[in-house]
Amino acid sequence: MCEPPRKFIFVAAGAFLLVAILGGTSGLANADQQAQRHLVQRSRAKKPEDARQLFSAKQSPADLPGSSIGTYFNGCVAGARELPASGAHWQVMRLSRNRNWGHPSLIDYIESLADRAYKDGWNGVLIGDMSMPRGGPTLDHASHQSGLDVDIWLTPAPDHDLTGEERETMGAVSIVDRETAELDPSLWTQKHADFVRDAAQDPNVARIFVAPAIKQYLCKGKGRHGADSAWLRRLQPYWGHDNHIHVRLLCAKGDKSCRNQAQPAAGDGCGEVAGWMRIVKKRSNSSKPSVAKAPSPISLSRLPDRCRKVLEASP
Repeated sequence: MCEPPRKFIFVAAGAFLLVAILGGTSGLANADQQAQRHLVQRSRAKKPEDARQLFSAKQSPADLPGSSIGTYFNGCVAGARELPASGAHWQVMRLSRNRNWGHPSLIDYIESLADRAYKDGWNGVLIGDMSMPRGGPTLDHASHQSGLDVDIWLTPAPDHDLTGEERETMGAVSIVDRETAELDPSLWTQKHADFVRDAAQDPNVARIFVAPAIKQYLCKGKGRHGADSAWLRRLQPYWGHDNHIHVRLLCAKGDKSCRNQAQPAAGDGCGEVAGWMRIVKKRSNSSKPSVAKAPSPISLSRLPDRCRKVLEASP
């Protein structure tokens, strides 16, 4: 039997080895691509829709009948109305945030309060955050979701219509002494007291979050025989409200999608002020800085089902 030439054997073997090498490399590349695709798919599957980003992306309200859906802490708002940037006796601050939206009842409340406070000597109301155009959760508020919350500065409006830049850069002034947690007598006036009283006397108010020192001051001047109990009960002492009040309204009558918070206990609530003063004084004197935790994503499925329809509604 005749043996093949050595040259032929080497060429054949080399070709076989090249095919094996290329084939193996191609197989490894395909396997690597499949593994990468699998990791991407797993990553996408694990990453939930963050409702805060979905709602903040909506720059206009849902074209639906006005309704507060869910709760102040877990909800949204349909058919929200925009509070104009300026009115007869109010101005909206931080317009770039696009948070001057609310349930129609909140718009009515702000306009009414602004007129009433002006008549009582408050130069004009400065409005902070309300809700986004469709409500929903935000990165910097636990509430303000259902269109029934508004932050109102404890700084009266100046005598002129603020420019866009002034609205973005001007700051609310704290009326509380940081060291003592008491009201600063050089800043707090009777006009401040009258303004807070005006804000609380509306029967549609559920509660108003205020610095404990504010309620302490108003409790000291309360009338006898419980005449002031109804509106004083609505004032809820809480830290972080040294330069503004946070007004929260009751659900509008007939709005079956809205859920009220439990009402404050009977009485005027003045008996709890001393405890709150101790809490805020302790916080004021603490040298340990608070460490903010990175917020976890909020799944859209956590919100009421109707909030998905609000999110998807036109325009």
